[in-house]
Amino acid sequence: MSKINLKDLAKALNISVSTVSKALRDSYEISSETKKKVIEKAQQLGYNPNPYAGFLRNNKSKTIAILVPELTNNYFIQAISGAETIAQENGYHILIYTTNDDREKEVSILNHLNNGRVDGVLVSISSNTSQYDHINDLIRNGIPIVFFDRICHEIETAKVTTNDFASGFTATEHLISTGCKRIAYLSISELLSIDNKRKQGYLEALNKHDINFNKDLVVQCNDDEKLNADKIKKLLTGKNKPDAIFACVEKLALTTYHVCKDLKINIPRDLKIISFSNLRTADLLSPSLTTITQPAFDIGKEAASILFKYLSKRKSLIPNQNIVVNSKLTVRDSTNPNL
Repeated sequence: MSKINLKDLAKALNISVSTVSKALRDSYEISSETKKKVIEKAQQLGYNPNPYAGFLRNNKSKTIAILVPELTNNYFIQAISGAETIAQENGYHILIYTTNDDREKEVSILNHLNNGRVDGVLVSISSNTSQYDHINDLIRNGIPIVFFDRICHEIETAKVTTNDFASGFTATEHLISTGCKRIAYLSISELLSIDNKRKQGYLEALNKHDINFNKDLVVQCNDDEKLNADKIKKLLTGKNKPDAIFACVEKLALTTYHVCKDLKINIPRDLKIISFSNLRTADLLSPSLTTITQPAFDIGKEAASILFKYLSKRKSLIPNQNIVVNSKLTVRDSTNPNL
């Protein structure tokens, strides 16, 4: 028989995970009748609670978790480093979890953290997350959450991002200033607020400079590198080939570099490229990559600072607030009009 967890018990009783958890902890918020039903069903199904959970909820684990979609993106490595400096200052340890941009894995990890092993969580959601029950369950169980970079507007808590719309506008306008007219936009996910805001900035810059929007120049990519490469290759060999590409994340820019090498397309003579990126090696690429450089370390540091502000007050509900840390344009050879 598979092990029964808190979620299974809640489903069997047709009540929330939060109610089951509180009933098992003998919370004053739960009626005696409900507590009795929960205990009886737990015994019937053979539910064995985590022996440490009660202790951790009433005390402190001195640990926070950081949930990110990937570690191949240097942005998240820097953000984690920023958060870690604040955690160390507060005498805390961090647990790092990666979802590989998979919502089901994200759900599994956050449900796992519901057992009280951490005092709070910093979250950057996966690109296909559109339902948020697993995040709300964590907050209802007394574990505060702060979003960073990839945020969820539907949940009230603190959110730390960069100025995605303004930076998307700046990136596109920079390409226009180099003489580009057919600018393609590589999207990673229509569900992500960062992608939508960067795209909105791109569209606004086109509009400002009276450049007609061509929907064929917006390419919807995902986390499948081979599929992305095929889409970019089709874009660069089609009838209406772009003279510039704006990649919303660095992995799409790197894939574009590989495709250009295969197709013998010269960067920046035949195609100019700009990307949101925190690559330390951006200036070592051939040619060096023009980037919208995000203050990832500072974003991680700010997100952790907010979390610890509320942990020190032993508050699990963080009021809604949006903190923006500005990115900057770093011009390199991939958009040089003179090369």
